[in-house]
Amino acid sequence: MIFLAIATCSGSAFAYRPFDGTDAAVAEPGELEVELQPAGVQQEQGTRTLIAPWTVLNFGLSEEWEAVFEGRGETPLVPSGPTELMMGGAFLKHVVVPGSLQGKDGPSVATEFGVLLPDSTGDSGVGASWAGIVSQRWDWGTIHFNAETALTRDHHADVFVGTIIEGPSKWKVRPVAEFFYEKEFGLEETVSGLVGLIWQVSDKLSFDVAFRHALTNRHPVNEVRAGLTFAVPLRFEGAHNR
Repeated sequence: MIFLAIATCSGSAFAYRPFDGTDAAVAEPGELEVELQPAGVQQEQGTRTLIAPWTVLNFGLSEEWEAVFEGRGETPLVPSGPTELMMGGAFLKHVVVPGSLQGKDGPSVATEFGVLLPDSTGDSGVGASWAGIVSQRWDWGTIHFNAETALTRDHHADVFVGTIIEGPSKWKVRPVAEFFYEKEFGLEETVSGLVGLIWQVSDKLSFDVAFRHALTNRHPVNEVRAGLTFAVPLRFEGAHNR
């Protein structure tokens, strides 16, 4: 199911559970970081949709680069319908300026860019996106600022501006929030707010839960998200000794 989800992704070209935006950090070299939502529910104008699986695969290429494949399946529940693999994409993320997220002083600055692939249904085409991310960590918490511009699969211009706020990174369970504005010119406008919790079990494992409320073209959208993030090595020391 994880690899089915490579064919899909959310409207934004980047993600960091349970947010729509991301942080200015990359996976460690030789490591696969998996962000997985086994099940989530979205309610919009009388339609209830199962969002699953929603998956982001981050492959650490070097200290400053990672390859990202992200996406999600959508299954209408009310009214019922078939599962769709939608909004696929593949991206590269680069830490331009190492900072507080890399154990250094000052803000971390990163960029992410890539291709938006056609949906599994409909007549959508290929799009592209570019994003800039700035993150700063303090003792009291962390802030991530995101700005993205894109050419959508239907060839509309799109802009996304968002801010993620997290509680202290040393807390095992920290509160989180996200606010963003997105406009797809000629089609829709979204204002969104999210609140949630992240349980940091270890450096390689965390669980998250969040509630999101948004207005898209002034229509309410409510969403419940719950998932996990874990990291596994792509190569093992024993393999090099054989």
